Amino acid sequence: MNKKVIFFDIDGTLYDHDKKIPESTKRAVHLLKEKGHHLFIASGRSPFLIKPILEELGLDSFIAYNGQYVMYEGEVIYGNPLKLELMEKIYETADRQDHPLVFMGEKALKASVPNHPFIHEGIGTLKIKHPEHDLSYFKENEIFQILLFCKAEEEVKYEAFSEEIDLVRWHELSTDVVPKGGSKAEGIKRVIERLPYEQKDTVAFGDGLNDREMISFAGTGVAMGNAVNELKDLADFVTKPVDEDGIFHAVTHLGLIEE
Repeated sequence: MNKKVIFFDIDGTLYDHDKKIPESTKRAVHLLKEKGHHLFIASGRSPFLIKPILEELGLDSFIAYNGQYVMYEGEVIYGNPLKLELMEKIYETADRQDHPLVFMGEKALKASVPNHPFIHEGIGTLKIKHPEHDLSYFKENEIFQILLFCKAEEEVKYEAFSEEIDLVRWHELSTDVVPKGGSKAEGIKRVIERLPYEQKDTVAFGDGLNDREMISFAGTGVAMGNAVNELKDLADFVTKPVDEDGIFHAVTHLGLIEE
């Protein structure tokens, strides 16, 4: 059997709706490693929020911030931070609109405001507390992604930045802000530049809109049964939902492991 390099989204893919990894998924990951496949997490989360999942699954490689930060076996092999001048302009616009921001660096998250209900509601779905308010953070550290908290119809306020950023909505009150063209697919490209794999050797699992490019790019794109319909339409295979042994079902169906 040909070895594959396999990428897993976290929320709604590895994690069920209670933010727990099903036992069948843990078994699937164990068997995939035994078969010699290379496994990566591919998430919009920050490195320090990915770490507990890595430890639980015994993994050491990941794509963070929707492709802007890639680590392979403990070594950072790619980083694509937002430009400071651009972030300052985005902050000025957001401040005028009363839209809070969360700046996401390598080691911390910092909010543009001390307290905001949109942040509590949006980031709370990830089981994360409202980040500390610190406007100096984005000026003194590399920032790989920003969370912009606004409703979908308010995104037009940021059209002036459309040539420099992409907005990827993940919650009704929040959208990811990433460098133009940045995606999990770009992270995968950096991985296969480094490892002895080709595009056809890649397998990706996801459930949300920020997985579109990854699912389209991968040699085999797998959408979870609980995925948004747009992603299912792009996928090569739609498996069962995460809480119905979706990962295990897919990897056995695709012949990546044997039951």
